[in-house]
Amino acid sequence: MTRKFAAYAAGLMACSSFTVPAFAQDADDDNASNSQNDSVIIVTATRRAEDVQDIPIAVTAVTADTLDKQGVDNVAEITQVSPSFSTSNAQIASGSVVLRIRGVGTTSNNIGFESAVGIFIDGAYQSRPGVALSEFVDIERVEVLRGPQGTLFGRNTSAGALNITTNRPDVTEFSGFANATYGNFDLISIQGAINAPLVEDTLAVRLTGAYRQRDGYVDVVDATGTKIGESNTIDQFLVRGQLGFESESGITVRLIGDYTESENQCCSAVELLGDQGLEMTLAGLGGGPRGGMAAPLVTFNPFDQPTAEQVLDNRIATANRLPLAEVEQWGITGEIEIPLGDDADIIYIGSYRDFSSSENYDSDFSGLDVFDVDRLDTKITTMTHELRIQGEAWGGRLQWLIGGYYADEDIDAEIDFSLGSQFDLLMGGLFGGALGPAPLTLLTDIINDPLTPGNGFSPDLTTATNVYAQQSESWSIFTHNVIELTDGLDLTIGLRYSDESKTGGFVQPAINNPTCLTLLSDTATIANTVGAALVPSVLGLGCFAFTAPAIGTDATPFLPREFNVPFADDELIYTGKLSYEFEAPVTVYASFTHGYKSGGINLDITANSGGADPTFRSELVDAYELGMKAQFLDDALTMNLAIFHEEFTDFQVLEFTGAQFTTFNVGRALSSGFELESVWRPDRNLTINAGVSYTDARYPDDCDGGLTSPNVLALCGNSLTNAPEIVAIMGFNYEKDLGDYLTGFLTGQARFEDDRRTSTQAVNPANLAARQLVPFDVQDSNTKVNLRAGIGAQDESWTLEVWGTNIFDEVTRGVTFNTVLRGSSRSAFVQEPATYGVTLRGKF
Repeated sequence: MTRKFAAYAAGLMACSSFTVPAFAQDADDDNASNSQNDSVIIVTATRRAEDVQDIPIAVTAVTADTLDKQGVDNVAEITQVSPSFSTSNAQIASGSVVLRIRGVGTTSNNIGFESAVGIFIDGAYQSRPGVALSEFVDIERVEVLRGPQGTLFGRNTSAGALNITTNRPDVTEFSGFANATYGNFDLISIQGAINAPLVEDTLAVRLTGAYRQRDGYVDVVDATGTKIGESNTIDQFLVRGQLGFESESGITVRLIGDYTESENQCCSAVELLGDQGLEMTLAGLGGGPRGGMAAPLVTFNPFDQPTAEQVLDNRIATANRLPLAEVEQWGITGEIEIPLGDDADIIYIGSYRDFSSSENYDSDFSGLDVFDVDRLDTKITTMTHELRIQGEAWGGRLQWLIGGYYADEDIDAEIDFSLGSQFDLLMGGLFGGALGPAPLTLLTDIINDPLTPGNGFSPDLTTATNVYAQQSESWSIFTHNVIELTDGLDLTIGLRYSDESKTGGFVQPAINNPTCLTLLSDTATIANTVGAALVPSVLGLGCFAFTAPAIGTDATPFLPREFNVPFADDELIYTGKLSYEFEAPVTVYASFTHGYKSGGINLDITANSGGADPTFRSELVDAYELGMKAQFLDDALTMNLAIFHEEFTDFQVLEFTGAQFTTFNVGRALSSGFELESVWRPDRNLTINAGVSYTDARYPDDCDGGLTSPNVLALCGNSLTNAPEIVAIMGFNYEKDLGDYLTGFLTGQARFEDDRRTSTQAVNPANLAARQLVPFDVQDSNTKVNLRAGIGAQDESWTLEVWGTNIFDEVTRGVTFNTVLRGSSRSAFVQEPATYGVTLRGKF
């Protein structure tokens, strides 16, 4: 049954490249009428092949044609075709990618966090967004499932899911394609695939490859203002091999293997706001003004400092080294489908993935030699198994599904931190004898000769190696059923019981920090030197969290402690939907979903400081949705509307304070709004698409849930991070035969985005009464425009395209944060600038 319907679906897909909400274009230009098949796209958002207009789910489906015409090369660029989807990234390729749907995501710079937006590639769950950032090539479609997808996509999908499907081997014919692109920033991209039947109608192999290289768009300068290189470069390749088998009895097998390597200089931040006291110090040290945009200042003059807008526009960052991120991963996915008679199928999907990254970067984001991540090695291995039995009964009035799921994941991370030669100078010579009437000295000097000047010391060459590990298991059983109560009226009931267990912790195998140990050995002398009130500050600076010895006790609560702790939780996830299809092609639905995202373990050196609990609680969501999916004007016009309200409990947050990462749960978070998507095809040549999303994603005034932590209270009454209220997309696609076997097209797309907060921290927790947003928190509204034009053969054997993305070079930032060890300084990561180029495509 399922295989027959999938074959029918594939036939419909061959007739149309319709996309919701992006543009549609019938591949068969000889058909001048707007038939129903011109507006059909088959998706597997319900784990069954169904017309996207028939399912009671808010889903944006993007076909390969749209991905190409919009220049969507990876997960992060899906924002160009889905107004409800957004992404951001910071400096760590392996753990700082954040995906958001309806303004909801999981802020992350911690490998212990999992994304609230689940990613599934060919049915296999990808445990971290960074694992799924490889090249989009040879993709059949991408589905953006909005809202919690608890029963069918049960792993941590409290905000939504991405369901990505690659082109499977075709056992009937030999085919292939090749694309070559050259663009600004010396972009070179080559993609291709070959499909070859080995046994006609039975066995085929498909080989896919991609290579992409590009220079960086952020210039990096050192303390003297000299350019030392570029950041945000790309240098990566992907190969994927597939083996497909189909038997006459209906058994299908698909085996996928892939390998990816990348070596990118990712990613540098620009400093938007400097701390004036520190700026004067930096000027005297040759640190230069903010952003390194001029020669070092001898005398500090705040009026000479570049504005934040100038820093962003010029995309200039300061650092004492270029960042480097090397990523290697490989994986195997297998899918087997066996018919059980005419009305049922058994389906198994299993996967194994090995992800490794090695990174290093200047962690103080300045030209000074202050604080570095010399090595961050991360390894994640994941194994998943899913078994489903599904079919139909009662003459097709019941579509039933039952299944089980199991996942096993191991995480290992090892980090080498170091303090540089100018750490002490940045602190005003605090540890070198410049503070107070008597210098701070080594313990022997304090005892033998405490008053002699020049006996101070510096934290230079302080190093620490911190190791984190986590083992986790997850299993669940689930069912998802659609019952036709009467003609046109369907009831959907889904249940999933999910069980999560994890064990993780932190150890410190190596530490070299004589400064901290010396200060701890004689706090009385420190008090006599600087006064008792300043002792905690001196200890906090000398025992900087990331390089402090893990010997914390109740007497020294600011020091980290090694730990190894368990976490376990289980939850019943459920959904109920009622949908009705009218005589005209109009479907309305109402749904409720109780979703879940597992809690876990804060894999950070400060997680157990002061005896704190290093675990964080699971995140729950109750989501309500009303929707309508309709087609009018002989199916020439498609309009989909969804109205939603989502209530999150124990919302998971990770926040960087400027000195450490803190992890906590917020009692309540809300996301409410509506989404309207439309596609209009007034004639056979022109398609117009439009979409608007209004989202009020916020922490309510009573978000604390009874908690009294300043970090939580500081969020109450503010919007969620990177959650603009209004996002609108509008575009067109015009295609026309040009005669002489030629055809041409012109495509345009504009995305408007409202103001949004860009930092996790909303207001200063130390001054809650003021309730003023932290500086440079809000990214102003902006509109980004993409254009693409092409000419080629009507049989698509070749196409030549010229294109530009963000053609007006709108400068925006994705993440703003407190600069490490820089007082009130603020820095940000800049998003993609204008890019343009030419692409040649060929098919055979």
